[in-house]
Amino acid sequence: MTTLLDQLFGTDEVSAAFDDRARLQAMLDFEAGLARAEAKVGVIPADAVGPIAKACDAGRFDVAALAAATALAGNPAIPLVKALTKAVAAAAPQAARWVHWGATSQDVIDTGLVLQLKAVRASLDADLARLETALADLARAHAHTPMAARTLLQQALPTTFGLKAAGWLSGLRRVHARLDQAFDAAMVVQFGGAAGTLAALDGRGVEVMEALAAELGLAAPEIPWHAQRDRLADLACALGLVTGTLGKLARDLSLLMQTEVAEAFEPAGEGKGGSSAMPHKRNPVGAVAALAAAVRVPPLVSTMLAAMVQEHERAVGGWHAEWETLPEIVRLTAGALRQLRIAFEGVELDPLRMRANLDLTRGLPLAESVSVALAEKIGRQAAHYRVELASRRAVAEGISLDEALQADPEVTEHLSRDEIDRLLQPERYLGSAGDLVARVLAGPKR
Repeated sequence: MTTLLDQLFGTDEVSAAFDDRARLQAMLDFEAGLARAEAKVGVIPADAVGPIAKACDAGRFDVAALAAATALAGNPAIPLVKALTKAVAAAAPQAARWVHWGATSQDVIDTGLVLQLKAVRASLDADLARLETALADLARAHAHTPMAARTLLQQALPTTFGLKAAGWLSGLRRVHARLDQAFDAAMVVQFGGAAGTLAALDGRGVEVMEALAAELGLAAPEIPWHAQRDRLADLACALGLVTGTLGKLARDLSLLMQTEVAEAFEPAGEGKGGSSAMPHKRNPVGAVAALAAAVRVPPLVSTMLAAMVQEHERAVGGWHAEWETLPEIVRLTAGALRQLRIAFEGVELDPLRMRANLDLTRGLPLAESVSVALAEKIGRQAAHYRVELASRRAVAEGISLDEALQADPEVTEHLSRDEIDRLLQPERYLGSAGDLVARVLAGPKR
């Protein structure tokens, strides 16, 4: 069921992958895969596979009835297996005895979750790749577009918008690679039977596990992982890193959209970013959604970490805490990613405003440029002191830094008027910004 907030804080693909039908179908895919694997190994009769596989269709089951039974049973696998067995028995009574053979509820639920995660991976990867491309395009196009760098929310030195975008891109590539690694590690089947020994399969358990993994397109772990939750916790942490990185992009974009700054804007559109009371407003939308996700995801990640402390071979509560938590982390991460991908693919920049803001304090962001040059003549501390005095005078008297410096004979004794003018040109004090942008653009795609 679609809710009002699904497309603001999530995506259609992830919502579909984690709805009740999808959850049931993933568990049923496990049951069908198990039957096929066990038949291949010779644990169950081959003629039992068809009836079992045919019955493994989520559309045949009453979700509301299963939900009510889940509340009594303690997990959804128990009533689902009962309903599946009944459905198979109605068509092929002899095949029904082989449903869920040698498995336990946690095998069904864990592997079902892994299959759901597998289903959403491509969507996340595609949006990450497109956002990276958008940021790379911005970095390339604006490698030499000057703007004010800001530290502690105050203007610092000149930088370029391209370097800012390259910084965003570099961070995103790192967490993308980290997410890939975590997804790879998590794509493993769960199959251990009642207590992780696969005792019901009479010594054929490992064969069945490997055959089941092959059937489902997953890896076979070296051992069942019922109470070892590091893979899923690691994936939660990687998603948390992605969301935090997206939050950084969103924070910067929302600050750049402030009226008093007005250097970058999310793309405009009918009904986008308006206000119910103020017709003139152009609010950030994607950035707000991403920032909300960046606030919500860390506590959910901490839940996954806390849930790792599980008892003996099967957990009391910790495993159950994961069921809704990890899908919610995925949903929020996907929503933040989609919103920012859209925002940065259509971002509107105002380079003239960037330059105007850089000139707002009439040369003060270039104070270090003068200080460094003067330091070569009179030493670092003395130079810092003279330029600091000139900066204070410029602020106090409402004059430019150039005027304040020209009025100080201890400065003009060592720096000519032309030298001071040159030192106060932002384009001449961008350091290695262009080279750093080039390094990022030439680097790995992730």
